[in-house]
Amino acid sequence: MSVTISSLPVMTSTTQAYRYAAPSTLSDGRLGLSTSGGRALSGPALAPKFFSGVVTQAAPAAAALLGVADVALTRYHKPRPGWTRDPVVTCGGDRLRFESFSACGGVYARLDLLDGALDGEVFDRGTTNVDINGPLREALARVGTRDPLHLGVGADELTVTTLDGAVVEKKVPLPERWLRGFAEVQVIAARMDLRAELPGMSAVRFLRSLPKRATADLWVALVGRDLRVVDRPGPGAVCLSGVGRLSTLLPLLRFAKNLKVYGPAVPGHAASSAWELELPGMRYTLALSPERWRGFSGEGAVLTDLATDEAEADADVVGMLLNFEPEVEIGLLADRAGLSTSRVRAALTRLGVAGRVGYDLAEAAHFHRELPYDREHVRRLNPRLTAARALVEAGAVQLDGDSARVRTGGGVREVGLTDGSCTCEWWWDHRGSRGPCKHVLAARIAARATVEAAR
Repeated sequence: MSVTISSLPVMTSTTQAYRYAAPSTLSDGRLGLSTSGGRALSGPALAPKFFSGVVTQAAPAAAALLGVADVALTRYHKPRPGWTRDPVVTCGGDRLRFESFSACGGVYARLDLLDGALDGEVFDRGTTNVDINGPLREALARVGTRDPLHLGVGADELTVTTLDGAVVEKKVPLPERWLRGFAEVQVIAARMDLRAELPGMSAVRFLRSLPKRATADLWVALVGRDLRVVDRPGPGAVCLSGVGRLSTLLPLLRFAKNLKVYGPAVPGHAASSAWELELPGMRYTLALSPERWRGFSGEGAVLTDLATDEAEADADVVGMLLNFEPEVEIGLLADRAGLSTSRVRAALTRLGVAGRVGYDLAEAAHFHRELPYDREHVRRLNPRLTAARALVEAGAVQLDGDSARVRTGGGVREVGLTDGSCTCEWWWDHRGSRGPCKHVLAARIAARATVEAAR
């Protein structure tokens, strides 16, 4: 059934309607970003007002915001027109975070406007969508280094309204893989290490030296003090699949103070990477999926944490303690919730699947936001976990020490509980690189249930 949302954004499998009181505008140095539904500390709001003040670094802020908007409009794998999506903004008190995903689900972008770039008043904390329309994009592209920029996130800052007073409505597709990507990215990013850091001019030289072919797949590594393309994966190497997916970094290079590159702790196969430009008073980050045709939604990084029996209840407790903090301190949450840090991490993963938690690589910390999910969608968006629970309920799992046998319609699968191996085709194809298969998940769920029953 086709559903159109006309108030607060609620996830559907078909269409989402953004409703803005007026279009966002940039006029006489005043940037008014119109908001559409969301949640604040004060509760649900149709058009929340979060911030009003001066952006002290107008040109890089305008260019980076345009970059986030460009990612939201782009389908990097098999490009085609017609996609539209407005960025998400979260006000965390001392900063504003703008986030978006590409239409193909393989590129995540975030602009963090930090305290050093903002001088104004915070009215509330929370998350909403902001209108980025065609005329606004053109105006942002014209912002110069010496131009003043007053930013308002909320309706009071708008200088132009529609002539008839009607709302501005955009109806957009809301693919589940786009939303699932938010969950996968925060788990994958939390497992990355800093692999290289280049000062501004070195970053410019490296990025401008990359092949012009957008589909080029490379490995890069720090050689001496420079980041260079290398022949094969090795210690410290980072996978760069689809050079063209870094394109929104290029207009920002004239403002860059340094570039940080992050990759997985154990390299050796195609894996996600993150590219972070430090700009004056702000950061612009791109996270790329392992291969240009793969979205983050199928990586399966969240499944191990979601499979724990207590994760759902723990998430309810931890979720009540979140207050749109710019940094979520796991130790403090553990003390307040009366849980171990491992259980808090699993709860944060579940909250991430609900769109309520992101991860900041620069600060090695989670942050709170709200996206239009509910608990039922957490289950539906992870079919492997649903299938695993069904196997357990059907009595298909037979445990034998550190191994298990799982009966399925396709035969019996031999599972190694310690290494997460399986004799199914999924494991042979991916070898754990895209999360555990349903048989491994089922065996681990059954093993935990056995331990709990023995206590």
